[in-house]
Amino acid sequence: MPSLKDLKNRITSVKSTQKITKAMQMVASAKLRKAQEAAQNSRPYAIRMGNVLNGLGAAYAKRDNAPKLLGGTGEDKTHLLIVATAERGLCGGFNSSIARLARDHANDLIAKGKEVKIITVGKKGHDILKRLFPSNIIEAISFKEVKKIGYANADEIGKKLLTMFDNGEFDVATLFFSQFKSVISQIPTAHQLIPAKVEQDENNVEVANYDYEPDEATILADLLPKNISVQIFSALLENAAGEMGAKMSAMDNATRSAGDMIDRLTLSYNRQRQAQITKELIEIISGAEAL
Repeated sequence: MPSLKDLKNRITSVKSTQKITKAMQMVASAKLRKAQEAAQNSRPYAIRMGNVLNGLGAAYAKRDNAPKLLGGTGEDKTHLLIVATAERGLCGGFNSSIARLARDHANDLIAKGKEVKIITVGKKGHDILKRLFPSNIIEAISFKEVKKIGYANADEIGKKLLTMFDNGEFDVATLFFSQFKSVISQIPTAHQLIPAKVEQDENNVEVANYDYEPDEATILADLLPKNISVQIFSALLENAAGEMGAKMSAMDNATRSAGDMIDRLTLSYNRQRQAQITKELIEIISGAEAL
């Protein structure tokens, strides 16, 4: 049984931890508002760009002269997985859920005989996946030293992917991130970047004909590379909001658990102290009676 001093030291230690988790919860709560606004503000632009690509690419993707970013290389041998996670932990299962989705996808591709290459964006994703796919990770990108992630950071990744695609290093590129829904809900998501995934809505057939100026090919040549950077930037913003939401929830749970532990330790401390006082009183009374 621990002594009174040990219990007192343990209570002091847990109280210090509780102060830290409470402070981290407040910091995450303050950052969450800005991160959530940034993620929500980026969605309309990303969605609009996707709609434009759908409108332009629905028919154009089937042509022989379709851009490679839209029609693909014609093969499905090499897959590149871009796994975007947070730089830091202490945010519950946020990072592990994204890595798990990427792991399952990679294992499925490997089982089908495909070659898998992985680029990690974020330290935590790299730490998880390097134990599972050490030979498949070709690059680890970190923004730990960046105070605020901007479009330039996403554009840098987008240009890297375009260079690799032009060099024939992969056929399909898929981005993994977590879509922010609420403080307690972040949804791991896989989004195919290359070739651009064109979705046709059969229930919403447009009857109007559009004339494009300049022509469709020129618009797609400029829009397709930009769409890659936009989708990556949107995913990074979603991740930032999801990380703060997950961290806020995790630190709130940790603070509550620390409070429960303090109550249990305090109860044990009081019981042991009372038992010690009772024992000392019995010894005094017994000594007095002996005299």
